[in-house]
Amino acid sequence: MSTRLPGKKYKSVFDRGRPLRGRIMTAWVLRSEDAGRQAGVVVSKKSFHDAVDRNRAKRILREGFRLLADEMPADVDWVLVGRASLAGRRTADVMRELRYLAGKCGR
Repeated sequence: MSTRLPGKKYKSVFDRGRPLRGRIMTAWVLRSEDAGRQAGVVVSKKSFHDAVDRNRAKRILREGFRLLADEMPADVDWVLVGRASLAGRRTADVMRELRYLAGKCGR
């Protein structure tokens, strides 16, 4: 099963989900029965002006989620919004923050 959130689900996560704010990303989470440990990624031009930097940020967010997919709650869909402080970070930093946000999600 893919860890990527289908495009049609982004809007429902933003509309009905709740934000969890971290240092390098904001995660919008939505608990539902049809959720499947999937994540979508958003990085804005305002935070990352160059396409190369935006794509690297998205790649790092996707990879961090993929590596932690088994540890994530099963009934939650995620949309990860990269912040400007994500620049220059590594996958390990993203994984650390995702563990923290998953803990907040469980409360």
